[in-house]
Amino acid sequence: MSASTTPESESSSIKTFLAEHPRMAGVVFTALLLLSQAGMGAGAGGAYAGP
Repeated sequence: MSASTTPESESSSIKTFLAEHPRMAGVVFTALLLLSQAGMGAGAGGAYAGP
C-alpha cells in the first residue's frame, strides 16, 4: 500500500472487493469468528472462573 492510502479509500476497496466476491464475505466472517474464539480461549489460560 502506498503512504497516500487513507482509511476511507481502504474501506471502500474492501467493500468493493466483497461486493465483487460475495462468498468471501462468509469466509472473512468465519475466520474472524474462529480467531475471536481462539483468542478468548488463549486469554483464559485454563483458569477456572467460577464459584
